[in-house]
Amino acid sequence: MHDGELAVPVSTVRDLIDEQFPQWRPLTVKRLDSSGTVNAIFRIGEELAGRFPLVPDEISKVRRQLRAEADAAAELAAHTRFPVPVPVALGEPGAGYPLPWSVQTWLPGETADVNDPGSSIAFAHDLADFIEDVRAVDTRGRVFGGRGRGGDLRREDAWMATCFERSEGLLDVPVLRRLWAELRELPRRADDGMTHGDLIPGNVLVADGRLAGVLDTGGLGATDPALELVGAWHLLEDEPRAVLRDRLRCDDVAWQRGRAWAFAQAMGLVWYYRQTNPTMARTGRRTLERILAAERE
Repeated sequence: MHDGELAVPVSTVRDLIDEQFPQWRPLTVKRLDSSGTVNAIFRIGEELAGRFPLVPDEISKVRRQLRAEADAAAELAAHTRFPVPVPVALGEPGAGYPLPWSVQTWLPGETADVNDPGSSIAFAHDLADFIEDVRAVDTRGRVFGGRGRGGDLRREDAWMATCFERSEGLLDVPVLRRLWAELRELPRRADDGMTHGDLIPGNVLVADGRLAGVLDTGGLGATDPALELVGAWHLLEDEPRAVLRDRLRCDDVAWQRGRAWAFAQAMGLVWYYRQTNPTMARTGRRTLERILAAERE
């Protein structure tokens, strides 16, 4: 999926576990099929999951990032009733794998790109509960750090220009360009608040039409609160989406800014992953279809 992406065979993971965590030698190791784009995921026994970064980087930088992710996951776990992975251990490079890696608790359930909750009103209520839980986390003075989504929409212009160029022949680019020209002008009114930051189908677990857990919690941080509303467009159809908006008491500007963040994210998914990760590409297309449908209403 990425230039220079690391190969992580099961045999390497087995060796790393045996060398660094001998207490887990009796446990089976199995690579999981996943739509994730940042880590290779392995199930370790019945209760653990190993996450191995796929993109080469400096060892010290990756170690700091993994520790920060573990801290964020522990913080979120203490503030929501919904299951989230809990950090267990941090592994070091070895056995031919060049980066630190992490181990966390395994959560049962199917991701929303496998078990679609889009028409479930109950899921919309659960998602609203989770977003409220996250928003209740104290920022402790934390503010948006300036990288990634969650700041000024207009800072996405260069990325969006790339997306529009690469999407020629895949999407109706003139229509999408006109929509972005409107969305980027939406004013920012709310102070930074805590958000999960990436409520896409691959990060949400579903069981019986309900929210069963939330993955990839390391991105917990202070951003534009509207960033959390991307889940309304990535995950929900019209009626449940309206329920979510009502539950969160979103004004027009906040709601539209959430749509803008979902738009910016979805535009990157379609062309970037169309050959290497079809599930992510489909997620992007469906989100854009929902956004455009709302524009026509």
